[in-house]
Amino acid sequence: MEKEYKLLLAEDDENLGMLLREYLQAKGYKTDLCPDGEEAYKAFTANTYDLCVFDVMMPKKDGFTLAKDIRLINADIPIIFLTAKTMKEDVFKGFKIGADDYITKPFSMEELLFRLEAIIRRTKGVSALQDVYQLGKLKFDTQKQQLIDGDSIVKLTTKESELLKLLCNNANKVLERNFALKTIWVDDNYFNARSMDVYITKLRKHLKEEPSVEIINVHGKGYKLVM
Repeated sequence: MEKEYKLLLAEDDENLGMLLREYLQAKGYKTDLCPDGEEAYKAFTANTYDLCVFDVMMPKKDGFTLAKDIRLINADIPIIFLTAKTMKEDVFKGFKIGADDYITKPFSMEELLFRLEAIIRRTKGVSALQDVYQLGKLKFDTQKQQLIDGDSIVKLTTKESELLKLLCNNANKVLERNFALKTIWVDDNYFNARSMDVYITKLRKHLKEEPSVEIINVHGKGYKLVM
């Protein structure tokens, strides 16, 4: 990130809150941590923030009520809800209030970071991710879902294209399995995980003619597109 964004984090779990604040600050987000909704509301009225991350279940003022109150002050600030709840009614309620995203616990720190970056790209005028990637001698056109090698064109399926784009966006970095599954398949259950493995195998076959590009397994974490 070129700019240091200021983030308001409201989380009543002290250990999780401290971990999240340390991680986000290490990633360049100036983060204020509040233990409940009332403290978060006071902080919001006294400071200027670019983003908000609120736990739903908090003492004194829950995350939904906090978001409603903050929307009266600033209708546009991006808000992500963190919650252990998985009922659709709660998700709908969060989005009805005006949530920009909704993450159910447990989640990885990397997943939260990716979602924050996606919101920044969408709301803060940061240029969108590219549509065409150069993979050695191969060109990957995400709009046409094609891998192009001179006159040779391989048409990718939607899932292949989405997965390869995620890998390209995180080239030479670990793409976590759970993040990829939740992003593309929505659910990280066993069957979807096996399905993703099949698509990784297909992508490796498509890329085998380009020795400078490789998808490797990162044990216990996920995959890495090595350029």
